[in-house]
Amino acid sequence: MAKPRLYRRLFAAVLLSLALAPVNGARAEYPEKPIRLVVPFPPGGVTDVVARLMAERLSAEFGQQVVVDNKTGAGGVIAGEIVAKAPADGYTLLLTTPNHTINAAFRTTMPYDTEKDLRPVSNVGQIPMLLVTHPSLPVTTFEGFIDYAAKNPGKINVASAGNGTLPHITMELLMIREKFQVTNVPYRGAAPALADLVAGQVQAKLDNYTQSAQFIADRKLNVLAVTGARRLKQLPDVPTVAEQLPGFEGYLWMGVVAPAATPDAVVQKLATAARRFVALPETQARFDKDGVEPVGNGPDEFRAQIAKEIAVWRELAKTTKITVD
Repeated sequence: MAKPRLYRRLFAAVLLSLALAPVNGARAEYPEKPIRLVVPFPPGGVTDVVARLMAERLSAEFGQQVVVDNKTGAGGVIAGEIVAKAPADGYTLLLTTPNHTINAAFRTTMPYDTEKDLRPVSNVGQIPMLLVTHPSLPVTTFEGFIDYAAKNPGKINVASAGNGTLPHITMELLMIREKFQVTNVPYRGAAPALADLVAGQVQAKLDNYTQSAQFIADRKLNVLAVTGARRLKQLPDVPTVAEQLPGFEGYLWMGVVAPAATPDAVVQKLATAARRFVALPETQARFDKDGVEPVGNGPDEFRAQIAKEIAVWRELAKTTKITVD
């Protein structure tokens, strides 16, 4: 009789463990510990500002601290590799920019596969660029800039934050499409590039609103065009490039990606939290101040955007023979 009683006790224990499993599972709901948000740029720039705003909001929503970790270098590759090779559990994320797609197209070697090793979560926001020029350049319109550059090939020196940065690559794309030639002058960062533009050492730059707004207001720079799909509400009289070249867009977007094998439930939870962050009135007010357009799309939309952009950059790399290493 002892064995049947033992079997009944074991059977009861199994039933009890099964009954308690959902309760224990609920206690383990993501996230259980702090989340690391890796940013491939130094503190202080607009990407870092957005990262810290989002980290603060997600910390409050999740009840776990979201810590911003600035890992600069190699045009974002160092930060990308950290996240691509991190455990796929949702606790190491990357807030990346178009460097993510540019590296995939223009670098001859990469320590990870951008599309296979990293999973898109949400594009949080995007900033169209402004074509700004020094007043010494004898043009005041975008059409005038294109015409002058076409008639004076290579004579306009255009500053960029470095080879392979978004302003450099976008200007290369614009040259191909509009058939003109300027000279790229790479700097080690956007700040020295902008300083030399204001000083008249170079004649033009693709810049963002936050950095150049005061110089435009003080008439130290002219603004000729915006690379967004629509005019910037802070500068409603400035036309878009697309008004002359339909379909042309150039955005500094800021989006969250995770290691490729991150579970669906975690990715969806992060994407939902990102959308809530973007929808907050205080987020939109700060975005408006910095010229950031809110996006807050989902994983599928963001994945399609990245794939489309990589295809454009790969075609440009093939045409221009530009490599970034």
